[in-house]
Amino acid sequence: MNTPIKPPNPTAVAFRRAAPPAGPASSSEPTRLNKRMAELNMCSRREADEWIAKGWVKVNGAVAEMGVKVTPSDRIQIDKAASGHQATQVTILINKPMGYVSAQAEDGHEPAVTLFTPQNRWVDDNARFFFHPNQLRGLAPCGRLDIDSIGLLVMTQDGRIARQLIGEDSVMEKEYLVRVAYHGLGQPAPTGQLVRMDDDDPVTSNVQAVFPPAMLAKLRHGLSLDGQALKPAKVSWQNPEQLRFVLTEGKKRQIRRMCELVGLKVVGLKRVRIGNVMLGNLPLGQWRYLAPHEKF
Repeated sequence: MNTPIKPPNPTAVAFRRAAPPAGPASSSEPTRLNKRMAELNMCSRREADEWIAKGWVKVNGAVAEMGVKVTPSDRIQIDKAASGHQATQVTILINKPMGYVSAQAEDGHEPAVTLFTPQNRWVDDNARFFFHPNQLRGLAPCGRLDIDSIGLLVMTQDGRIARQLIGEDSVMEKEYLVRVAYHGLGQPAPTGQLVRMDDDDPVTSNVQAVFPPAMLAKLRHGLSLDGQALKPAKVSWQNPEQLRFVLTEGKKRQIRRMCELVGLKVVGLKRVRIGNVMLGNLPLGQWRYLAPHEKF
């Protein structure tokens, strides 16, 4: 006689295992659950708090309470409803024009998010998403792009992507094309900073021919901003008037300030890549969705 099959436990079906144990409990001090979930790239801390409040998170089989601490050996599970919520979140890529700020409106300038309209969607965007006003909710820029710079700006509702791009431990490459003019340098000042010479007659063509190789080496490694040494950067000539920068950090107006320290003035700056995602042929002022197969 066949043994009857028991129906599955509804609660067990509703939750899925999202984070396998990472080691013995003694390997780390307990940490807050929302921080641990962010470290595991399950969601952002803010999202984790929302999920915990909704009862969508379990620790070792028990529904988690706000503020609970966990160790790497604890088993974290999230409800399928949380996964469904993440599936509706969008990430968009904008080719930001000059005159727009990355985040909140300031000094009369509009934020780049105002470009996120059905009319501005790139006609060649083949991502299978439809625009909906709900996609504007919680949409945040992942890294600054100055008002006088253009190029790739990423905005997302997904905390996992935000952490990947601008989290404290992020080493995501960001690539820029930078048109420069050369003002030359005088002798080092007593502070050790290099002093710019006369600005009246900068070199604007074939800058590569007059720019000292030693200064190019300093751009790659050896400069400091705000009292902190900068991480090594990849810097090379794209053409005689344009440099290619690849950075893994993002201090305020970093490239412009780096160039000033070696006698260069930035006359044009365009971000063309973040991680593995390229600006490509996206027209200035238009946007497209990050496709499901694209990964930073």
